[in-house]
Amino acid sequence: MTGYIIGGAAVLLALAVVMCARWRTARTIRRLDDMLTAAIDGSFLEKTSDESRLSALESRLARYLTASALSERNVRQQKDQISALISDISHQTKTPVANLQLYAQLLSEQPLTPQGKDCAAAISAQAEKLQTLIEALVKTSRLETGILALHPQPDEIAPVVERAAAQYAPKAAEKGIALTVGARSGSAVFDAKWTEEAVCNLLDNAVKYTPAGGTVTVEVKNYELFSAIRVADSGPGIPEEEQTKIFGRFYRAQGAWQTEGVGIGLYLTRQIAEKQGGYVKVESTAGKGSVFSLFLPRP
Repeated sequence: MTGYIIGGAAVLLALAVVMCARWRTARTIRRLDDMLTAAIDGSFLEKTSDESRLSALESRLARYLTASALSERNVRQQKDQISALISDISHQTKTPVANLQLYAQLLSEQPLTPQGKDCAAAISAQAEKLQTLIEALVKTSRLETGILALHPQPDEIAPVVERAAAQYAPKAAEKGIALTVGARSGSAVFDAKWTEEAVCNLLDNAVKYTPAGGTVTVEVKNYELFSAIRVADSGPGIPEEEQTKIFGRFYRAQGAWQTEGVGIGLYLTRQIAEKQGGYVKVESTAGKGSVFSLFLPRP
């Protein structure tokens, strides 16, 4: 009889140990889940973790989340500082750049030697390039930091494509490039102003890199979930190893150093696409032209 009692007690003790272990495991999982939830919604704080009550795993996770939160705050502060710096630079350089453009124009109107005229034209072109760079930096910085917000809404795509193409038609004609607008019917959810800017960046690249006598086509293709604004050119194309790099800030493809530009247009286009739930894709073969597609979510 005594043996049965001892055996029963042992079984109960074993069950109690198992239940206790399960309870501790469940408690640890709940605490880990609470920590991760707090980290996701941004409410995790180091002071909410009691080191004396945490298991080793919980303690390590708490330290990791604390370090991650600190790193995120540092990155946010650095972005804010960069944005403020760029805004200050933009403000401080606005007048000097405007003066450079004015004096370059006045200089070009004076009786100059051929060499002097070339120098005046170069000054004007460089001042214009500097102004474009500053404006692009300010736009990118404000988009990244959320100072400028996009307001996507359901709309027809055709007007955006037509306005963008109209802006680059003279430049294409001057270079001897046939700029064609194809099918453009379709609707999507987008910010018209910023999407037009993105399409203009794609057209600017296409016209810039397409040689005289080439073609540039802009059209809209509708899919089940997205509508795509496609800009195709008959330029030199992009090598496969560079296609993942061209959307980086200030990246210039090999052999493009003689072409005007600062390497920020495609980066800005990608930022605009992502801010409204879309994306940008490139299809290209070296020597056979490129197709850039701006995908926008359909309503």
